[in-house]
Amino acid sequence: MEKKDSKRVHNLIIVDESGSMSIIRRQAFIGMNETLQTVRQMQKKYPDQEQYVTLFTFATGHTRWHYDNIPASQTRELNWSDYCPGGGTPLYDAIGKGISRVNAQINDGDHVLVTVITDGEENSSVEWTLQMVRTMIERLKRQGWTFTLIGTDNLDVEMMAQSFAIDEHLKFKQDEEGILDMFAKEHRSREHFNFCIAQKRKIQKGKFFDED
Repeated sequence: MEKKDSKRVHNLIIVDESGSMSIIRRQAFIGMNETLQTVRQMQKKYPDQEQYVTLFTFATGHTRWHYDNIPASQTRELNWSDYCPGGGTPLYDAIGKGISRVNAQINDGDHVLVTVITDGEENSSVEWTLQMVRTMIERLKRQGWTFTLIGTDNLDVEMMAQSFAIDEHLKFKQDEEGILDMFAKEHRSREHFNFCIAQKRKIQKGKFFDED
């Protein structure tokens, strides 16, 4: 059976809210709102596409679901109090929860872009293991999902991405200029992703953030 050509695009955005993110809290806050703005812009630019947003931040002991499968046109900027870094980094739990939730909401043939932003490695998950997350990612990639991992330059982001079976990764410097540059590049790559959907083109594996 031929796969249905859906115009629904699900944007799953997972952002670290652990204590170490406090030094770039303002920049991360601005960047999340700019990402929401980008998704709304894509809805206007490609009106035949249906953009949905699931955005949450995470740290030890809490997951803040700011948007849960909400049409892009209904999203608004986050408030400063919505992002308050503190605690550890349950990275496996965050990714596992996020992709499981969206997977239960999509239809056959929908496009899914998963964006994970972190400045630290896993240190406090209680429900998910690396193998569990990796197995699910590998299965969802076969269904056409696109996964990206964005991390600070104190991490081996490429190695982390490989451990998750994520092909697309980006490293940024953990300062004001670095995070603003990162979100700008993410913005351009997200635009290109939606352009490719509109043109029914595929992005070559490992080339999501390339700008050649």
